Amino acid sequence: MLAKQWLSNARGVMDTIEKTQTENIKKAAEVMAGSIAAGRWVHTFGCGHATIPVEEMYPRIGGFVGFHPIIELPLTFFTRIVGEMGIHQFLFLERAEGFGREIMKGYNFDPKDTMWIFSHSGINNVNIDIALESKKYGMKVVVCGAAEAARGKKSRHSCGKTIFDLADIVIDSCVPLEDASVPLKNHFDKIGPVSTIAFVSIVWMIITTVGEILAEKGTKLYIHPSHNVPGDTTALERLDEALVEYKRNIAGV
Repeated sequence: MLAKQWLSNARGVMDTIEKTQTENIKKAAEVMAGSIAAGRWVHTFGCGHATIPVEEMYPRIGGFVGFHPIIELPLTFFTRIVGEMGIHQFLFLERAEGFGREIMKGYNFDPKDTMWIFSHSGINNVNIDIALESKKYGMKVVVCGAAEAARGKKSRHSCGKTIFDLADIVIDSCVPLEDASVPLKNHFDKIGPVSTIAFVSIVWMIITTVGEILAEKGTKLYIHPSHNVPGDTTALERLDEALVEYKRNIAGV
């Protein structure tokens, strides 16, 4: 049954992340906790399906203020498949050197900030632009992607470097470069990608560790509560408190 094969592949990826990436996850969490404790931001960025981990972490039940999603709609390709903002346009923009620099002009950054980028292959220009600009601002750059599987892949950027080369900390998603993991009878291409579940697993391993570090230091976290639990009469108040804190902090960005 191919469903079980995909599930086994996904579990294998998560097990490998646990076995091989825990130390780098701790290092990334320490850097991010430092940014949040300083009243600054962990900016998060990705393209295509690599925006899913960005949207997963904040705003979301169980997430907390400190993570700033940078999502460009033309780079998600979830709004359209063909026609306006279709996949062809997305592929062009993802590879358009200089576009990332223009995206960065829309925000204010600080050396105390962290930039967290998700990129499966690490070779496309917009992500590399973001990483290069982030380093110019003095930010630490954390990258999640298939670093080992992509080793030796040629960058599409004129700098000649992949995003993994530019990162201060790399968390390997431990996913095969082709991403899809299940062979299908009578077909050349596989189905069942595993990069998204790898990214989301890394997201919550890092964020829970960030939360642990900050809570042990006595830092108050503004956590988004569930407002669907019967009997919890203050959930919306706590949500409003978190959004007020986000609004106060985001004014500088």
